[in-house]
Amino acid sequence: MTVTVLVADDEPLVIGAITAILATGESAIDVVATAEDGQEAIDAIRVHRPQVALLDIRMPRLTGPEVVAAVTSDPALSGVRCVMLTTFADDHHLASSIFAGATGYLLKSMPPDQIRAGVHQAAAGQMPVAPAVIQRLVTQHAASVAAGEHRLRRLTPRERDVLTRIANGRSNAEIARELYVSEGTVKTHVAAILHKLGLRDRTQAAIAAYELGLVRPGAHPYTVAGEGSEVLMMCRPAETAAHRVRRILPTCRLLSSSSWAARTCSMG
Repeated sequence: MTVTVLVADDEPLVIGAITAILATGESAIDVVATAEDGQEAIDAIRVHRPQVALLDIRMPRLTGPEVVAAVTSDPALSGVRCVMLTTFADDHHLASSIFAGATGYLLKSMPPDQIRAGVHQAAAGQMPVAPAVIQRLVTQHAASVAAGEHRLRRLTPRERDVLTRIANGRSNAEIARELYVSEGTVKTHVAAILHKLGLRDRTQAAIAAYELGLVRPGAHPYTVAGEGSEVLMMCRPAETAAHRVRRILPTCRLLSSSSWAARTCSMG
């Protein structure tokens, strides 16, 4: 089946080159409209309703991500898949495009057959991304993980425990009660955490806990729910955690065992 496409770029020569690329071979792609600025692209999309809109990042009047945002916010254009086709492989443009609702990110430097394949993938509901962009993201993610692990190794197990509880909104007094230590001891741990991680206050500490992977968004490992429900508790060490949990709750089923033990505790 032929895929209908709009090509938007502020350079007429680029539009001509992309149109020629899409028309070659047995790709079954039909360029139904072109545009040289963002507003013109939106107007053409509303008239022609292409299956795929190939958009440059930087265009007059409206940028590519702004065009994407306008398209994705219009229910009448829900069938249009917006794919960025640009020379920029940097994180800022990628993030702004994906945040706006783009379903793909291709580079003009890609081989013609990969560009055509990306158009078909987008029309099929997939998310085509240039291999160079994927490689950059994988490399940066690996570097980020390594850096996070290095920072975490600066903390003792108890300091990690305290940092996790800070991220979950616990006050020093609450942390002291939960860990069976004095509030002064907690303050000492907090000061050590701030110093070792180069942080200014508890707010930065909470953010760091999420960035370092100690806490996942939406997870509240220390929140005890209502009677009869199950709660997830992150404890350390395993033996001490089991002992403390059993003093509070009648039953405790061990899920996994490590320096940080995950347990599902059922309130009878």
